[in-house]
Amino acid sequence: MSDHKETFITKYIFSQDHKMIAKQYLITGIIMAVIGGLMSMLFRLQLAYPEQKFTILEAFLGKEGMTPDMYMGLVTIHGTIMVFFVLTAGLSGTFSNLLIPLQIGARDMASGFLNMLSYWLFFLSSVLMVISIFVHTGMASAGWTIYPPLSVLPQAMSGSGLGMDLWLISMAIFIAASLLGSLNYIVTVLNLRTKGMKMTRLPLTIWAFFITAIIGVVSFPVLLSAALLLIFDRSFGTSFYLSDIFIQGEVLHYQGGSPILFEHLFWFLGHPEVYIILLPALGIISEVIATNSRKPIFGYRAMIGSIMAIAFLSTIVWGHHMFVTGMNPFLGSVFTFTTLLIAIPSAVKAFNYITTLWKGNLQLNPGMLFSIGMVSVFISGGLTGLILGDSALDINVHDTMFVVAHFHLVMGVAALLGMFAGVYHWFPKMYGKMMNKNLGYLHFWTTIVTAYGVFYPMHFIGLAGLPRRYFNNTAFPLFDDLLEINIVITWFAIIGGLAQLIFLGNFFMSIFFGKKTVQNPWRSNTLEWTTPIEHFHGNWYGDIPEVHRWPYDYSKVDENGDYYQGEDFTPQTVPIREGEEEF
Repeated sequence: MSDHKETFITKYIFSQDHKMIAKQYLITGIIMAVIGGLMSMLFRLQLAYPEQKFTILEAFLGKEGMTPDMYMGLVTIHGTIMVFFVLTAGLSGTFSNLLIPLQIGARDMASGFLNMLSYWLFFLSSVLMVISIFVHTGMASAGWTIYPPLSVLPQAMSGSGLGMDLWLISMAIFIAASLLGSLNYIVTVLNLRTKGMKMTRLPLTIWAFFITAIIGVVSFPVLLSAALLLIFDRSFGTSFYLSDIFIQGEVLHYQGGSPILFEHLFWFLGHPEVYIILLPALGIISEVIATNSRKPIFGYRAMIGSIMAIAFLSTIVWGHHMFVTGMNPFLGSVFTFTTLLIAIPSAVKAFNYITTLWKGNLQLNPGMLFSIGMVSVFISGGLTGLILGDSALDINVHDTMFVVAHFHLVMGVAALLGMFAGVYHWFPKMYGKMMNKNLGYLHFWTTIVTAYGVFYPMHFIGLAGLPRRYFNNTAFPLFDDLLEINIVITWFAIIGGLAQLIFLGNFFMSIFFGKKTVQNPWRSNTLEWTTPIEHFHGNWYGDIPEVHRWPYDYSKVDENGDYYQGEDFTPQTVPIREGEEEF
């Protein structure tokens, strides 16, 4: 525990305390989520009412309202913000920082300075990304995947100029932030566990954050190399990604490059990125479901194995994003096989959650509801992945709204629900207050209903052939009958977006006016609930507690059928009794 007096700046701004850095990540992630969410509202209005002028669009977008270039820019920045700044940094940055030292029994991260640096690099990249929206030539507009040649040639479209440069610089800084964070998480988990905290006694949350950090270290540098080569092509006349291009009647002097190379580099991060987003959320709900089922998590070692299997397989399936690039059919079949294999560890996780819930003494608080909702969305979104993972089937629905529906459910909505579960569950640990339970219930039900209302019908318009990223589909009589479904989807999206105001109000009001929490409000076993309610740098007064058991001894009974200590939970710090079996 540090004894020096902290000033406002060292405590709240340039803090090296992992708990404060977690809050900084969370608040920044919430702000970015509001920006990304607002963008989706604006382009959803365009899709539902393509021929109408809206004063709200003119208020946000200028007197021209929604133009094709503006639409593409909104789709691009919305995707970038949600995937990287909210679901990667907002989710992992918040909960890895908060929970790793607390749950493994460490005073802080391995390097407090690097931890602080990783947050401020993330903050800088967020600011640059937001600034890029307001560039007068237009924001980056090549889709969040920034495929060449659109992203390379400034004359291709207005958003391929300065907006694209800022996008690339922002992402390069973001990757540096992610790598610093990930290396810190890995070193902390390996080296700073308290006495008795073997790897097989780690909560599944820590396993998920640990493996996620390893995936990030393996795959993020590849995206950095892709971005650097793109900067060279844009600014220094190289042609890594360009070959034989005619644009607006002009012959450009590029040869020898290939845009397919960019796709390989991008998706080598892009697919593991799905699990960099998903695994922390799955780890969070593992903890919340076990705690609120009052039961041991089912298949602890199988869960760890499935996390490792997902991590490995996710790095060898990137080609399934590229089935329509003219890939050799044999290679396509290899990627199909490895992609479908991921269904096995994913199913292990889903079945283990369901089995943990089965006959449990369920405490249906908001955190638990969001966890169960995530399991539901993870299953329903994952099923459509079987279609997209098959090369022969994927060709029919590639680049349609079916793909958008699939990855929003399995990655976007599932990860957001996991993030909400984490916020409701660990809010007392972060702020020493309780969130309002009734507002939490209202937030959950509106969110889950509207999420399915948006993305369930979207599968069907995708199967009907409606392409993604089209500004206006009225030029195609084939799609006239689908407009009404788009209107329904848009209204669900608007209601779902407004429902998040319930969460925002509950979150910020609870920080200042919430009911004070007790030390262990959920009667949980893990170490973070042994720390005092008031925060200080160092987490525990005196010695760090010693660990004697795994974290899931819920409802454990002795030979007489009585609960140990008369409680239905046995914290990790309670020694193993004579004759008692560890799990």
